[in-house]
Amino acid sequence: MRILGLDFGAKTVGVAVSDDLGLTASGVEIIRRTKETHLRGTFRRIEELLEYYDAEACVLGLPLNMDGTQGDRALKTLEFREELLRRFKIPVFLCDERLTTVDAEELMAESGIPRREFKTHVDKVAAMLILTDFLRSHEEAIKNGTLLSEGM
Repeated sequence: MRILGLDFGAKTVGVAVSDDLGLTASGVEIIRRTKETHLRGTFRRIEELLEYYDAEACVLGLPLNMDGTQGDRALKTLEFREELLRRFKIPVFLCDERLTTVDAEELMAESGIPRREFKTHVDKVAAMLILTDFLRSHEEAIKNGTLLSEGM
């Protein structure tokens, strides 16, 4: 079973995908849009990726405030999740993504990616980290084949 990982931002969506066994996550791409509210193309591309990878679920990073509360970005992410659920009729899990961008930048620096190129990759790497965290924390349910029933 493959899972798509999504890092939803104001003008981008970082995308990652798991392997068939749900063990690893790989960065796929960054879906870009010119305005925050222009989501039609974003949903169209997500649909194409779901079909291409035969993904059965999504994991969406939830950007909580450091104190655990939901700010404006988290509320927009929850609205985005509702639209994903409505359009694609698959489980869309939420994963706390606090500090994911910082972790992504550290990983890129350790990998030797020049700082000037961080913006080119950061959302895709963040999506990969979100998905990796989710896969680790749900390892047993993925292995047992009970993950999808948990998400509905």
